Amino acid sequence: MDVVLPCLDEAAALPAVLASLPPGHRAIVVDNGSVDGSPAVAVSLGALVVHEPRRGYGAAVHAGLLAATSDVVAFADADGSLDLGELPAMAALLADADLVVGRRVPVHSGVWPWHARAGNAVISGLLRRRGLDVHDVAPLRVCRREALLALNVQDRAFGYPLELLVRAASSGWRVREVDVTYGPRAAGTRSKVSGSVRGTLRAARDMAGVLR
Repeated sequence: MDVVLPCLDEAAALPAVLASLPPGHRAIVVDNGSVDGSPAVAVSLGALVVHEPRRGYGAAVHAGLLAATSDVVAFADADGSLDLGELPAMAALLADADLVVGRRVPVHSGVWPWHARAGNAVISGLLRRRGLDVHDVAPLRVCRREALLALNVQDRAFGYPLELLVRAASSGWRVREVDVTYGPRAAGTRSKVSGSVRGTLRAARDMAGVLR
């Protein structure tokens, strides 16, 4: 299984993240303009590195999807906050689902800032009103590559995960949500979304555009 890891200045996190990949999983690190040497670190650790010059989370995810060759593809943050060891169990659920997504369960209260939790709660609440029974906006997800390409997600910014869920629901996909461990980011890295109120508001703006 290919694991797409969008990356912007995650050099400090990459060694542990890549070491945590289960056997048989290939890392595709999509560099989105890092200035901290992230691509060189990823290459040195055996990852396939794809360069995406267009800034944006969705742009990086889509570039990784195009570079993937496995039937099943996973997507995860490259900051060390997610346990990639949970991916095989998630992939196994595709026997009865089209998309398997993670619901973050923080290891302690300080991991997930209040403003990020609040924004996530509002967005996921709106999704449930649309009939999609999820409680998180899919930070860790697994699906089949060809099906995702056919879904034709257009957002190239922070709205990508939300558009994916909206399109999946409207297309009748079977979406399965499971609890996943959510820990602290690797030291020396900072979240582009939850690391500040400004980042959260920017993500909320992109997601609001998707819902409109």
